[in-house]
Amino acid sequence: MNAYGKTSAPAASAPAIELVGIDKRFGAVHANKAVHLTVERGSIHGIVGENGAGKSTLMSIVYGFYEADAGEIRVGGRPMAIRSSADAIRAGIGMVHQHFMLVEPLSVLDNVMLGAEGGALLEKGEAQARRELARLEREYNLVVDPDAIVGELSVGLQQRVEILKALYRGADILILDEPTAVLTPAEASALFSLLRALKEQGKTVILITHKLNEIMAVTDRVSVMRRGEMVATLPTAETSPPALAELMVGRRVLLRVEKKEHVPGDVALAVEGLSVVDERNCLRVADVSFAVRAGEIVGIAGVAGNGQSELLEAIAGMRRPTLGRIALDGRALDPAEHGPRTLRRLGLLHVPEDRLRTGLVPAFEAFESAALGFADDPAYGKGALFDRQAMVADLAAKMEAYDVRPRDPRLRTSKFSGGNQQKIVLAREIERDPRVLLVGQPTRGVDIGAIEFIHRRLVALRDAGVAILLVSVELEEIMSLSDRILVMCGGRITGERRPHETDERDLGLLMAGVTERAA
Repeated sequence: MNAYGKTSAPAASAPAIELVGIDKRFGAVHANKAVHLTVERGSIHGIVGENGAGKSTLMSIVYGFYEADAGEIRVGGRPMAIRSSADAIRAGIGMVHQHFMLVEPLSVLDNVMLGAEGGALLEKGEAQARRELARLEREYNLVVDPDAIVGELSVGLQQRVEILKALYRGADILILDEPTAVLTPAEASALFSLLRALKEQGKTVILITHKLNEIMAVTDRVSVMRRGEMVATLPTAETSPPALAELMVGRRVLLRVEKKEHVPGDVALAVEGLSVVDERNCLRVADVSFAVRAGEIVGIAGVAGNGQSELLEAIAGMRRPTLGRIALDGRALDPAEHGPRTLRRLGLLHVPEDRLRTGLVPAFEAFESAALGFADDPAYGKGALFDRQAMVADLAAKMEAYDVRPRDPRLRTSKFSGGNQQKIVLAREIERDPRVLLVGQPTRGVDIGAIEFIHRRLVALRDAGVAILLVSVELEEIMSLSDRILVMCGGRITGERRPHETDERDLGLLMAGVTERAA
């Protein structure tokens, strides 16, 4: 019996999960259309699809966040009524979210026990939890100090804590949502080893990811969703990334970035000796210097949380540098004019890393979000008298050009999928003829078709003479798009590379702080 009272084992011969005719609507949006899915016990099953294809909704139904309008869920061959995450946990289903559900000031042990304390006598429950964590460590090589403070752990170790939480509650079926989004290559490799170990122990893993190379590397079978429907389920060994991409999008997709040799111009953006401290007076960017020329893409690689965000915000005028100098086209920026509005007028535009926190207002209608930062555009009217029809028409044209779905400028921003929200932000910034473009995580949470489109737009801008500073945790993206690569670790630049002179292992070492000097 686990901490949630799960007692009965499923039939060994039955599939781990069967979804029969699952249907779900959100108003006019038909998110899942009579979906059938079978996940075999003791397998790693991948689910892929475009943004808005319905895969997250489907897994949210399995984990009890939503209830299906129609259809049936069978776990181990038995019909189950899953109306909450507690129901899912009792059924032996665990989920590791892309954004971890951890309480950072608490210890690993405290986080694992939350909601499963073992009764009023916490001391007894804690002893039992320690014994169970020790067992899980032995079985799966899930080594984490139970007394470590979660907020002080690396992202990879925090993910282990999430997996430990699920296993501690007795999960036989583990759902992982975009699990490698913020991991180094070494951490991703360690995760895949763990998933294989879980499979060997009879656990079932459902992997939601946009990365087709991960699907090919670790899954046994893969299911493809498109526009709410399940269009294919096939053995991974019998398919390929191009074939999966075509099934996802409904057309052939170019998986590699095609770009000609760049011809850089003059320095458009220069950063010299830049240092930035955060709200707690901790040094986040330490003496960083680099330049970006017109007609080139400079990529910054690194694990999330190593100063890239603060660097972009400082250059964009959202955060005041502590030390250093920033220059546009050879002209040093005066601190008094170093604000987002002035920088936009000087031709420096910014696609922020977190579209919901700093790029959009979810409660606004889409045409209002698409005008953020450009409310003084004469095309939108004068002063407080906005020409709403002009704003709606402007976004309608951009939606057509950027294939934003649905094409409804008056729809609330929060109602669009993440990929379509990202396209709205990109269209807003790119279509303003930037001289310098700062781009943070351009394809985070974006499907394969949208990735292809975004990459083409960035290369076209570079070929038109725009200087682009690109921050991404996706090494493949950095290596494909960049003309030069800078690597950050601990707020510092640990190395510079040309894409054709490096590989993921080399960049991974620099991301971990292993510089040439240290080596």
